[in-house]
Amino acid sequence: MLKNHPALKHILGRAGWYFLTFLVAVTINFFLPRLGKANPVDAMMAKASAGLDTKSAKAKEEQYLKEFGLVQVDEQGKVLRSADGKPLRTSLGSQFASYVGMSLQGDLGGSILQHPKRVSEIIKTALPWTFALQLPTIVVGWLIGNVLGALAAYKRGIFDKVFYPIALLMSAVPAFCFGLLLVYLFGIKLEWFPALGGYDEGLTPGLSWEFFQSAAYYYVLPFLSVFLLVVGGQAIGMRSMCIYELGTDYVKYAKLLGVRENQILFYMFRNAMLPQLTGLAVSLGTMVGGALIAEIIFSYPGLGMTILTAIQGNDYPVITGCCLLVTTTVLVANFSADVLISLLDPRIRAVQGSK
Repeated sequence: MLKNHPALKHILGRAGWYFLTFLVAVTINFFLPRLGKANPVDAMMAKASAGLDTKSAKAKEEQYLKEFGLVQVDEQGKVLRSADGKPLRTSLGSQFASYVGMSLQGDLGGSILQHPKRVSEIIKTALPWTFALQLPTIVVGWLIGNVLGALAAYKRGIFDKVFYPIALLMSAVPAFCFGLLLVYLFGIKLEWFPALGGYDEGLTPGLSWEFFQSAAYYYVLPFLSVFLLVVGGQAIGMRSMCIYELGTDYVKYAKLLGVRENQILFYMFRNAMLPQLTGLAVSLGTMVGGALIAEIIFSYPGLGMTILTAIQGNDYPVITGCCLLVTTTVLVANFSADVLISLLDPRIRAVQGSK
């Protein structure tokens, strides 16, 4: 029977655990930002109530509370009140049930800080910047780092003696220190590249050559601040894995049989890259969260900066919507990596078949 197939049983079992993890993560993402005592509607009223009389200000506040589901309403949409005339607050459980229902319909709610913008609109605006910064750095850095790490392990000699300390330094430098160093050296001291922002002031993002040139110019330092660290980290990991593979029996036996060097390198690289694939999948999954440190240092308009701004302003809908997106992509990426590795690694298939 197909359902008794070991690989399929393994995949279905992992899918169940990932789905359970998703439910727990979504619950935590919703309740955690709301555990504080701060009321974000108060911040909205501080701006909206200017010039309004007391009655109008109270009506405005109730409108916000109803819009964000913070008060109970009757069938006609009127706010329910207690005996002393105060609006009845909605419980967190009811808010969570409403949030789940709206999310299943693709509605992540409206932003509090950027009212009346919808959360989905804010995410769509920030995502292209994050993808443009993260996707090339992760993919290209992963490829270059793994190839250099494999060569350093296999060739050794002067190449490894020079390359390994540099890669070790790049992987050990904190991201914020490296970003600040690039800002000071190339942005302030030499003035080769702009230190802050994503494009020139006065330009409107769009498909124009002028905007593309400006965005590419501002892109250089944020790209390098992430790319070089990714290369260093991947190279160190791949070098260690390849050194381990070089000591295995199959490599020694292949050398004794006179197998070509390129063929041995291919087998070694294929086996050593399996853990690296997991790291790649996780990196691709977490990239929607943005290179938060890089975006903060360079004031880059990505999703990471959006999350930080929302946290600082207690913008619950934006925090929850962004975390839901990050959670989903991370779990999908990890699940895809599990499936891919189980299909590529014969040792895992053998273990599955023995159960």
